[in-house]
Amino acid sequence: MAKLPVEKMRELERRFGEIEARMAAGPAADVYVKLASEYSELQPVVNKIREYEKAIAEAADLEALLADKSTDKDMRDLAEAELPEISEHIETLEKDMQILLLPKDAADEKSAILEIRAGTGGSEAALFAGDLFRMYERFASTKGWKVEILSASEGEAGGYKEIIATITGRGVFSKLKFESGVHRVQRVPDTEASGRIHTSAATVAVLPEAEEIDIEIRAEDIRIDTMRASGAGGQHVNTTDSAVRITHLPTGLIVTSSEKSQHQNRAKAMQVLRSRLYDIERQKVDGERSAERKSQVGSGDRSERIRTYNFPQGRITDHRINLTLYKLDRMIEGDIDEMVDALIADYQAGQLAQLGEQS
Repeated sequence: MAKLPVEKMRELERRFGEIEARMAAGPAADVYVKLASEYSELQPVVNKIREYEKAIAEAADLEALLADKSTDKDMRDLAEAELPEISEHIETLEKDMQILLLPKDAADEKSAILEIRAGTGGSEAALFAGDLFRMYERFASTKGWKVEILSASEGEAGGYKEIIATITGRGVFSKLKFESGVHRVQRVPDTEASGRIHTSAATVAVLPEAEEIDIEIRAEDIRIDTMRASGAGGQHVNTTDSAVRITHLPTGLIVTSSEKSQHQNRAKAMQVLRSRLYDIERQKVDGERSAERKSQVGSGDRSERIRTYNFPQGRITDHRINLTLYKLDRMIEGDIDEMVDALIADYQAGQLAQLGEQS
């Protein structure tokens, strides 16, 4: 097991005390909000550090009693009985703290942009894309997160050819970031008279929602075109000249939005463009992290098949961590906590193993 970084623990305690003092001094409202956010992030870590320090002190006292030849028999028996318990507690706390002190992904606390696109499989793929969107929408609802559709192109038989939405809430990206990749479905379509199982797929991309401070987009780097919305799309398409297409000239990225308000379209398209550029920047700058993810829970490559949803057998298999769960009906209704937590735990195990190799 990797050793706990004592200096980092001391620094976190010092910073926590500093934030408490500054909040108590009554700073301006905007400053207070920032301090409160950092305080809530540090509080569980510092509480665990203090619990650990207390346990270490108790163990030292018990060992001192046992080392002291003048300690009477009753006290010695008590110390001998308590020491294994406190030692076990310390070991548990060390494991908890190693996870709490792991290097944080700067984007973990952010909201996210969810993009789902139907892949191979025609109408069935579009229906599956719709199922996936509803799965994430219901999962978000259980977390108290807000989902807003930015753009959608509906499939001819239902579902979506493509849907892009924001999921707003604290820590959304940390929970959903391992969902990026190709999701495959195996099931008998309603229109299949012979009962033959069809295989189709949809691609999911989860991007951290970027703010203006995260990524700067220069006016000279974009071209904005206004056009008439057209094509299939049901309620999401209108006949006004309000659709907006933004082209980011340096990268060639193109983002469109076709709601009723041209002003809203521009804002939403810029929101998606900013997040895509931020994601590119993260992938480029954070090569080491990408390598870690590849060895653990996949590279995040959009073309990588990550999961299979087999309806006839009622199972979902995540191929990155070889986890199969026989509760597809519940998971497709949004109960994906077990899968999400397993992916996070596997990633953390990989990080801990790397720290162990370095120490």
